[in-house]
Amino acid sequence: MSTENSTSNPSKKIVSRVIIGIVIIAACIYGYKRITFFLAHESTDNAQVEGHMTPILSRVGGYVKTVNVQDYQQVKVGDTIVTVDDDELQITLKQMEAEYQTALADLESAKASLKNTELTANLSKTNLSLNQIKANKASADYKRDQNLFKDQAITSKQVDDSKTNYDVTQKQIVASQEDVAISASRIPMMQAAVAKAQANVDFKKAKIDEEKLKLSYTTIVATASGKIGKKNIENGQYIQAGQSLMTIIDNNEFWVVANFKETQIEKIKVGQAAKITIDSYPDLSILGKVVSISEATGAKFSLLPPDNATGNFVKVTQRVPVKIQLNEPDKYREYLKSGLSLDVSVEVK
Repeated sequence: MSTENSTSNPSKKIVSRVIIGIVIIAACIYGYKRITFFLAHESTDNAQVEGHMTPILSRVGGYVKTVNVQDYQQVKVGDTIVTVDDDELQITLKQMEAEYQTALADLESAKASLKNTELTANLSKTNLSLNQIKANKASADYKRDQNLFKDQAITSKQVDDSKTNYDVTQKQIVASQEDVAISASRIPMMQAAVAKAQANVDFKKAKIDEEKLKLSYTTIVATASGKIGKKNIENGQYIQAGQSLMTIIDNNEFWVVANFKETQIEKIKVGQAAKITIDSYPDLSILGKVVSISEATGAKFSLLPPDNATGNFVKVTQRVPVKIQLNEPDKYREYLKSGLSLDVSVEVK
């Protein structure tokens, strides 16, 4: 028995020492690799998947008539998503079109008045020319009768009649000149009336175009391709202009934003390789590269950015967003969802 025990004890000691040696060697190798990795990489678990998120907004107020999509439904650009009841807008449009026709009639009336004023002015000029001819004749007759009266060839009554006719024609010239001046002064007024009527027509037409544009807004279409997020409306709900109805997540393009500590970005450069691990798929390893580094820390984009000038300064390590582009985005599209948490390591050597 003692021989067997003495034989087995050295064997157990040798095996134990071998195992311990192997463990120590493995630990050294693992430690060396980890140290080497940390020296050549900068890592963070403060990262997430980002993508284009297009908000769908209402550009007109009204009651929702139909909602044609469901949560997380795939849509394409131009697909009708929501329709808004347009009965009131249609009635308003008819009223505007009637007012537009009235404005057109007013414009035609103003043009006709201008034409009539121009004809009246031309007639006044013609009458003035005619009266000038009569006045010239009356003046010549009066001078001739005066000479005849000196020669005792006619009576004084005939001379008086010639003078009276001459005086009448002079008054007619003055009256015609006043008619010409009055008619000429009315032309700019009528032209202004035409311009005013034309401006009113243009205004009514612009209002109709505006109303038609509002009517086009009652059909709300997808402005991007992707999947609907959670919709915020139902049939019959009243919505305001500018209200957010839902969001379309573009599932064709994704990237990663990793928020590195300010003490880590010294060695991070554009173009460096990155390795990405998704928390929800820990066995999946995605490769990418750094494409840009933010010019401001993440805190500066917050609703209430810190202001060290207030005096309440507590030094906190800031984080700088780094954008990482995926090498094969199509290959991993089904795994990528906006907002997923990630682990990112950038090879800095």
